[in-house]
Amino acid sequence: MSASGSQAVERNKIWRSRIADCRRRVSENRGLVVEGKLTRMVGLTLEAVGCRAAIGGQCDVIISNGDRIEAEVVGFSDGSLYLMPTGDIRGLEQDARVVPTGRVCEAVVGDHLLGRVIDGAGRPLDDKGPIHTIERRSLTGRNYNPLARTPIRHPLDVGIRAINALLSVGRGQRLGLFAGSGVGKSVLLGMMTRYTNADITVVGLIGERGREVKEFVENILGEEGLARAVVVAVPADNPPLRRMHGAMLATSIAEHFRDQGKHVLLLMDSLTRYAQAQREIALAIHEPPATKGYPPSVFAKLPQLVERAGNGDRGGGSITAFYTVLTEGDDQNDPIADAARAILDGHIVLSRRLAESGHYPAIDIEASISRAMNDITGRDLQQGARAFKQLYSLYRQNQDLISVGAYESGSNESIDAAIEAMPMLEEFLRQGMDTPITLEQSHTDLMALFEPQ
Repeated sequence: MSASGSQAVERNKIWRSRIADCRRRVSENRGLVVEGKLTRMVGLTLEAVGCRAAIGGQCDVIISNGDRIEAEVVGFSDGSLYLMPTGDIRGLEQDARVVPTGRVCEAVVGDHLLGRVIDGAGRPLDDKGPIHTIERRSLTGRNYNPLARTPIRHPLDVGIRAINALLSVGRGQRLGLFAGSGVGKSVLLGMMTRYTNADITVVGLIGERGREVKEFVENILGEEGLARAVVVAVPADNPPLRRMHGAMLATSIAEHFRDQGKHVLLLMDSLTRYAQAQREIALAIHEPPATKGYPPSVFAKLPQLVERAGNGDRGGGSITAFYTVLTEGDDQNDPIADAARAILDGHIVLSRRLAESGHYPAIDIEASISRAMNDITGRDLQQGARAFKQLYSLYRQNQDLISVGAYESGSNESIDAAIEAMPMLEEFLRQGMDTPITLEQSHTDLMALFEPQ
């Protein structure tokens, strides 16, 4: 072999050795964190380059004074990561260091949460000291085999006569509470929290006014209701990602108690604010809007959250969930309201007309329905509820004629019966805030309306 050929062979050996050494170093350092830097911020979206992390992974953004701002990966494009902060962003600056932590957000769960008020990260908001629990579970839950879930077969007492008798709720059912602003939905949720026969209540106050949190806990929920409840409060001034985490955290806590065999009542106020938080995130990372400003991912996230409630496939526990849905301008065809009706097991509509007339709870019986009622009630109760709704609806259809005196008594026997029964029907639907009515008493009161006098 010539001298030039020997040199070429030697060079090849050297390059092979260097390549093998590089591969070995890469393999050894694969677990090391590679820092990036912050290049841009638009709205609440941070764009980082030079680092890699999975969707849902947490990163620390380190600012000049050494403080760390928590952020979560919500998207990526062309070598850039899109991050969304979960807390205060004061002091954030361009070229700040971005360090992937390798962690994902987890839910803090356990019996120590009972009687406590926490934020979307599981930190205490009350003055009762730190929460001593080391139990963690996934914030996103797990997938369930629909065939393995226990069917809805047993009623749940919510302490409200109109719901117990006319819109019976089953353990593991998921219902929407559709209402505009100021018609009494928070009061209704508080009544259910105090008077239900569920083992544990989990309340998620998501995206509402901060003032309402203290009022709900002290005035509406009270000490008795809080004793066996967990309240997750994430007011409207929190970043959108934190608001989403609050709804997911409340659901994870409910799942924890359900897996212990307990019957849980989950009250989420509101599902609309959860959807709006996802809309803010999706639009910030350039997802195109589809329906009245809502991107497609919003309508994918809703069933992912709602389907986590219901009966479990182990332990015999259940999560009966009520999700409030804000109907802006009392529009029942709002995109979120329409989507919620399709994925829930029934809906209860609160009427502004009834609320303005001093009728509480302002439940519009004609517009409300429980899809599980026929599976959890007897034939007599079903017939009584059907007769009640027929008389009530018949009176409402002819109310204008009756009010102006255009209807003559004796013209129609059914309308005459509706006019005669209307005072008793309205009295049946009314209930004081401090007056619980059990499931058995509700059924008895309904059947008494149709007994011969």
